[in-house]
Amino acid sequence: MERKYIIKGRKPLKGEIEVSGAKNASLPAICATLLAPGLYKLKNVPKVRDVFNMLKIMESLGATYEFKKDYVEINTEKVESVFIPYELASQMRASILFLGALVGGFKSAIVPMPGGCAIGKRPVDFHIKGISQLGGNIQLEKGNLVVSAKKLKGTQIVLDFPSVTATENLMMAACLAEGETIIKNSAKEPEVIFLGEMLKKMGAEIKGLGEDTIYIKGKKKLKPVNIEIIPDRIEAGTYLVLGALMEENEVVVKNIKKEHLKTPILKLEEIGITLEDVGKDALRVKRGRILNPVKIITAPYPGFPTDLQPFFTILLTQAEGISFITENIFENRFLYVYELKRMGAEIEVENRTAIIKGPTPLMGSPVKATDLRAGAALVLAGLMAENTTTVYNVEFIERGYENFVEKLLSLGADIKVEEDES
Repeated sequence: MERKYIIKGRKPLKGEIEVSGAKNASLPAICATLLAPGLYKLKNVPKVRDVFNMLKIMESLGATYEFKKDYVEINTEKVESVFIPYELASQMRASILFLGALVGGFKSAIVPMPGGCAIGKRPVDFHIKGISQLGGNIQLEKGNLVVSAKKLKGTQIVLDFPSVTATENLMMAACLAEGETIIKNSAKEPEVIFLGEMLKKMGAEIKGLGEDTIYIKGKKKLKPVNIEIIPDRIEAGTYLVLGALMEENEVVVKNIKKEHLKTPILKLEEIGITLEDVGKDALRVKRGRILNPVKIITAPYPGFPTDLQPFFTILLTQAEGISFITENIFENRFLYVYELKRMGAEIEVENRTAIIKGPTPLMGSPVKATDLRAGAALVLAGLMAENTTTVYNVEFIERGYENFVEKLLSLGADIKVEEDES
């Protein structure tokens, strides 16, 4: 059964749209429940494919979970297995987060090499090296990372790149290691800080969150907690661009942490988009007739997020002149450009830079999602294009956006879901 979205474009979008909890904060939080057996309540967890997949993996280990009215309850008291099934792990890159959680909580793990979006290499070398330095003995057997450790001992780890998942994995493992662990060149993303705050609430001693170096003093034991997931900054950025697609749009984006979006907001303003504060956590989006071309270079936080790059490419097809977007994180992130060109966009990719000529009217066309963010960006392109656009491979989009179609319908978008028998 193949799902696709059918979009009739150029319909003005009006109303309020609310940002859900962050997928990329929820996934490590779910893993962290393995560090201390017990009952956890995680509020504001988005109901998306990646979250359900992570919970299925938890279930395979012996945990139980239940979605209540506004939170998910996870019980890890009966977890005994440390083996992650390949058929579940292969669907998402974030399954690598079980490495640090299981090694921290159980001193052993069998985790398949991860799958997920085909946007780049995303090597697991950083994870393997760091866990080894903490005392884990890691072997690759039949496609699985097999880890055992008599004990974990704090040490100094220098990451070659400020990888988000490597930082999160090492934080989880280090919380239950003997002595102090120092992680240098650590990731500063809000989701990393959120996990650190959760671990502190569980009893961990952590300093330096959001800075270049994180210091963790290991504890013998942690305790279960109740937490609330932060708003999804990438979903928020998606909807800010959505509001800017057409002059007729009147969109307010609610439940935004503006401090997590400083760089994208500055770029939107540089392009010529006005963002008005509407209360503490909401922004009204307004665009004029003329959009300015800009240069964007993706970089680790607090730089411009790679996950928002495709949406700004869509927007810049309407700018007056030539824009440049350089992708420094994932080498295959521009695969969606070839789909966008089918809609009439004038874009050339040279090495890691997309050269976008505008303004170009977009025409509806059949296109396919190449990854999660690219798929959502193609939906935005369809909303702005003349005539009808059909987006295939929408399972990618549903991995990370909660009620995506329903939220767009609430603004007046003409979009429907169809399923083909196959």
